[in-house]
Amino acid sequence: MSERGAAGPGPATIQVSRIMRPDDANIAGNVHGGTVLKMIEEAGAIISTRHCNSGQGEPCVAALARVERTDFLSPMCIGEVANVSAEITYTSKHSVEVQVNVMSENILTGAKKVTNKATLWYVPLSLKNVNKVVEVPPIQYVHKEQEDEGRKRYEEQKLDRLETKQRNGDVILPVINPDRQTKEPHTVGYSQSSLIHLVGPSDCTLLGFVHGGVTMKLMDEVAGIVAARHCKTNIVTASVDAINFHEKIKKGSVITISGRMTFTSNKSMEIEVFVDADPFVDEPQERYRAVSAFFTYVSLSKEGKPLPVPQLLTESEEEKRRFEEGKGRYLQTKAKRQAQLQQAAQH
Repeated sequence: MSERGAAGPGPATIQVSRIMRPDDANIAGNVHGGTVLKMIEEAGAIISTRHCNSGQGEPCVAALARVERTDFLSPMCIGEVANVSAEITYTSKHSVEVQVNVMSENILTGAKKVTNKATLWYVPLSLKNVNKVVEVPPIQYVHKEQEDEGRKRYEEQKLDRLETKQRNGDVILPVINPDRQTKEPHTVGYSQSSLIHLVGPSDCTLLGFVHGGVTMKLMDEVAGIVAARHCKTNIVTASVDAINFHEKIKKGSVITISGRMTFTSNKSMEIEVFVDADPFVDEPQERYRAVSAFFTYVSLSKEGKPLPVPQLLTESEEEKRRFEEGKGRYLQTKAKRQAQLQQAAQH
């Protein structure tokens, strides 16, 4: 992996590059969405931690608080180089906004294409006291409009984080010894999946808390299993709705990553993923919700062409309610994308 950065009075930028290997991809050779999300977070963590330590304040490490909706614009394959560029675009008193672009490069032909664009929010935590949020050095903006637009994005994500936290009482009950032969295919219970992971030192930052990229990679793995069970085909991550990191996860904790299908359209499927953490055995804190997000997947043929997605069969009133909520998010995203295309065509 290589990294280069640019320093100056304005917003800092860095680029991280890495070649994609077989263990980064699925059986069809497409790089896992979780692998890409992990690289995006690593670049964001580097640039935001570097910036937060550029002033005269106490030493700190930037912790991931939120990832805005991320679309996977084009698949990346084994052997290609991922070039991840990150730039700080806004700072508030206690947070940093980082915008990241990912470009894949075929080093044999020189062909390049944009695969991802993402916006991440970080909060700097003191190395001396992990519960203390330190102040962020301000950046210099080329135009005042950039600061005003950044402040607007900051207020919007703050409000959305609050709304998401209020929905966090929901749980995904585990299926004990699931016999999929007796369950009806394409139901929520048939495809729901969970993964249990013991948080080790290699998963953590200097402060002993899990890297946001590690958590996102595990979430993508579980969502991928749910999607594959539902379709029985090759599947790829199409997008991830905003990922909110509600609580830090300590080293030594046991985390349960649970996923369930919530909605299907003709060509895509939405999967809700929760991360619940069980702290140290000798700690008084009970299990808590650490992270939540919605992942969207598409089904592909062996030739990489989109396939129809089997309709999700909802059984309970709760499942029907979640389906309608997912349909609302799907239509909202579709309308927003069409508006962006019309705007681009006018220019």
